[in-house]
Amino acid sequence: MLTVTLPDGSQREYKSSVSAFDVSAEIGPGLAKAAIAAVVDDQLVDLHAPLPATGDVSLRLLTKSDPEALDVLRHSCAHVMAQAVMRLFSGVQLAFGPATETGFYYDFELDHALTEEDFPKIEAEMRKIVKENERFERLELSPPEALDLCREMGQDFKVEHIETGLAEHQSLSFYRQGEFLDLCRGRHVPSTRYIGKAFKLLSVAGAYWKGDASRQQLQRLYATVFFEKQDLETYLKQMEEAKQRDHRVLGKKLGLFEIDEKVGSGLVLWKPRGAIIREELQNFISYHLKRQGYSQVFTPHIGKLELYRTSGHFPYYQDSQFPPLIDRDQMKKLSDDGCSCGDLANMLREGEIDGYLLKPMNCPHHIRIYASDKHSYRDLPIRLAEFGTVYRWEQSGELGGMTRVRGFTQDDAHLFVTEDQLGDEIAGCLELVKIVLGTLGMENYRVRVGLRDPDGDKYVGEAEQWDRAEAACQRAAEEMGVEYTVETGEAAFYGPKIDFVVRDVIGRQWQLGTVQVDYQLPVRFDLEYTGADNKQHRPVMVHRAPFGSMERFVGVLIEHFGGAFPLWLAPEQVRLMTVSEKSEDYAHKVRGLLDAAGLRATSDYRGQKLGAKIREAQLGLIPYMFVVGEKDAQNGTVTVRDRIEGDLGAMPVEGAISKLQQEIEARAVRQVAG
Repeated sequence: MLTVTLPDGSQREYKSSVSAFDVSAEIGPGLAKAAIAAVVDDQLVDLHAPLPATGDVSLRLLTKSDPEALDVLRHSCAHVMAQAVMRLFSGVQLAFGPATETGFYYDFELDHALTEEDFPKIEAEMRKIVKENERFERLELSPPEALDLCREMGQDFKVEHIETGLAEHQSLSFYRQGEFLDLCRGRHVPSTRYIGKAFKLLSVAGAYWKGDASRQQLQRLYATVFFEKQDLETYLKQMEEAKQRDHRVLGKKLGLFEIDEKVGSGLVLWKPRGAIIREELQNFISYHLKRQGYSQVFTPHIGKLELYRTSGHFPYYQDSQFPPLIDRDQMKKLSDDGCSCGDLANMLREGEIDGYLLKPMNCPHHIRIYASDKHSYRDLPIRLAEFGTVYRWEQSGELGGMTRVRGFTQDDAHLFVTEDQLGDEIAGCLELVKIVLGTLGMENYRVRVGLRDPDGDKYVGEAEQWDRAEAACQRAAEEMGVEYTVETGEAAFYGPKIDFVVRDVIGRQWQLGTVQVDYQLPVRFDLEYTGADNKQHRPVMVHRAPFGSMERFVGVLIEHFGGAFPLWLAPEQVRLMTVSEKSEDYAHKVRGLLDAAGLRATSDYRGQKLGAKIREAQLGLIPYMFVVGEKDAQNGTVTVRDRIEGDLGAMPVEGAISKLQQEIEARAVRQVAG
């Protein structure tokens, strides 16, 4: 006997084998028609997969209103797209085709170079496949059977993947729709007709097999799909808006930053105007750091490998770090001894030789600052803050403007606290992130609490410490009074964390500020403080970075504001322009007052028509324009033009300047739409 418990608590009993679809049909024909997949005991399953023959299971039927259903739809549409490509082109080798947050992609190897000109015929073939209403059928095979099948199909990537990544599995699953068959974990919609018409191919890009630049070059075809055509149209409008707001385009147009190949990919050059934005953000948060009792520190850009061996960053994250730097005399000796690159890598990994590393994290350096003095419980909490630059070796295909770089500056801080202080200090960190996001008008965000996976093996430390740290994080998130989710398996290897996921003005989500609790590094570095009992105790560490990285944060801000920054952040706050050369002398006096008031101003005394000057300033997204003519010179006024509200009329110079100063002082965000 099988007992099925539904979300409303009701139960149904079955004496013979049934599927989730059978249960939906018994409940009602409307649900049977709407159901797409199911969740059985927290496991996603196909709608027609048989349920256990006996026992008790919980069942939740997924329709298009459930968030999980969209991933199922997208993964299924990826298979339809791959089927269409194989129908249209010969010799197609299939790699991987996962769903993503905004759609899906599939990696192919084929002789034909895919371009956007191919998209209409691929989409037309996809529509044919959808209309054919082929059922998605799941096949379970043993690894030897799966290998034979993939060899028979001539799918070399699948053969390699089974041999190198899946050989330990007892069985492997394939999915078939029509003539198309692919190695796949699933899950899928019942048939191709469920995919509907709301899909769109978006772009094609290069990729490497398994992300390895030394392996085969593939073609990655990006696309998206929704249940409703209106949702697709909304998304495409957002995509178009995102193109207009692309920080790489706006950054170049507004002269904010540069990435120069002669300097290196993923290494940002902050130009004067971009540096103003960064400096204003740093000054803003520095004020709140002083208010909360932080101490500023500075640390070098490199450190000895032994430091990172102790912390666990090397060789744990070796693949995402720049290669170590070896003493040149030692390097020469190793070379003379015939040491190969492989031998050198092994010696570095095993700690047989030492070297230096471009720092991937600031925390080991801050730890050594803490360890340089003896501490009493009366000294704690100790809060060390630094705008510290770190370096990560990102794959070239993953680099993207300022949001994915190889060198970035974190507004980093590390707190050394007693267990009793932990809850209050986490709350203080979260308050800081809320202040940052609230000041910048980024109030549409959610909080994500990342906990360890009880079955995972990447975590270090005692279970009791993890329990206390996770409880402190969840309690702090609850006390914030904002929406938060708990996500198992999202913790760092050394402790739980709290992330802020911000939704920008056009609906995209960005993970920005983060707070992490760490019991492990104090153990690794044997950190201590003297307690009230005169015994030695271990402090707890808190890692926190409200901005995350200055590069990424500013890149997100550029797109969030569409380059039209609020007055306090704008590189150029006001542009002074003359009606004619007759008012130029007076304009010089006004400019002196602007400079004395600390406003970032430029002057336009050119002999062009005033309308052209105004249009140029408007296109340059300058918040305010001060126009001066002969009448203004006579009356001691300026004609103020607001980029948002237009002409505000004539004002006394001092009054106009005071208006801007008040807006700056309030750090007002008057508009986020560019």
